[in-house]
Amino acid sequence: MSKLIKPTDSELEILNILWAKGPSTVREVHEVLEQSKDAGYTTTLKLMQIMHEKKLLDRDTANKTHIYKAAVSQKQTQGQIIQRMIDAAFNGSTTQLVMQALGNHNASKEELEQIRQYLEKMEGKKDE
Repeated sequence: MSKLIKPTDSELEILNILWAKGPSTVREVHEVLEQSKDAGYTTTLKLMQIMHEKKLLDRDTANKTHIYKAAVSQKQTQGQIIQRMIDAAFNGSTTQLVMQALGNHNASKEELEQIRQYLEKMEGKKDE
C-alpha cells in the first residue's frame, strides 16, 4: 500500500511549483508564490522545512544554498486527493464527481474531445 499523502493547501501550492519548475531554491519558489499571494520569505522557508520533515520534499544540502525537490509524485498526490474528495463529497461516486465538474465548468470542444478519447480508451481496456 502506498504512503498516504495529505498536503495542506499551502503545501500543495509549493508542490505544484516544484513539479512545474523542478528542483529549486526557497528563493525561486518564493518568487513564484509572491506573484499570486502576499507571502513572506521566512514563511516560505519554514513551510518548506516542515514539508521536508514530513517527507513531502527532498533537500540537497551539498551547496550553501539548499535545493528542494518534490519527494512525492504529482500523479500519486492528485490521485489520493481526488479519491478522498470522491469518498467524502460524492459518497464514493465517480459519476457524480464528473457530472458535477462538467456542470460547473463550460468545457471547450477540445476538452470534450479529450474526454471522449479517454473514455474510448478506457472502454477498450475493458474489452481486452
